[in-house]
Amino acid sequence: MTILAVVLAAGGGTRFHGATHKLLAPLWGRPVLQHAVEHAHEAALDETVVITGAAAVTSIRFPPGVHVVHNEHWESGQATSLQIALAYARSAGHSAIVVGLGDQPFVPAQAWRLVAQADALLAVAVLDGQRTPPVKIDAALWDDLPTSGDEGARVLLRRRPDLVVPVACPGSPVDIDTAEDLTEWN
Repeated sequence: MTILAVVLAAGGGTRFHGATHKLLAPLWGRPVLQHAVEHAHEAALDETVVITGAAAVTSIRFPPGVHVVHNEHWESGQATSLQIALAYARSAGHSAIVVGLGDQPFVPAQAWRLVAQADALLAVAVLDGQRTPPVKIDAALWDDLPTSGDEGARVLLRRRPDLVVPVACPGSPVDIDTAEDLTEWN
């Protein structure tokens, strides 16, 4: 079994009213997205891909080996980014994906690894008592994911609660959605 780490980073970040896109905003001296990608990559899954969209991420120094795929249709919602990730996973022959979000800089590599290692078709991280990405999705479930709209793995978690395995993980589920969030954490 090979597992692809997927960092979704295509959204418009419309609730963030700052000088730049929220994913490019500096958190502890580095862009928010860079933290999230580095943690996913440090988890040492078989491969890491970042799905981009609204923000021009050319200023970010991704770790060697991280693949960046642009979603031209990012405005159509998160499902389009997830479908691009699935197409990438299929073409590379992966048997599962672990999906996380680019605006969650406090999800450590260990959380990505623990979710990836779960003996489950569908596993979700539990950080500070809250179910949150990253989420492991086995290839057997990929056709059940939405193809349109602004939801991704959440749909599957709701539809198939019988398959969901919660995985206790270190880290924080906090995401950076607003300029106030960024100020609080800086």
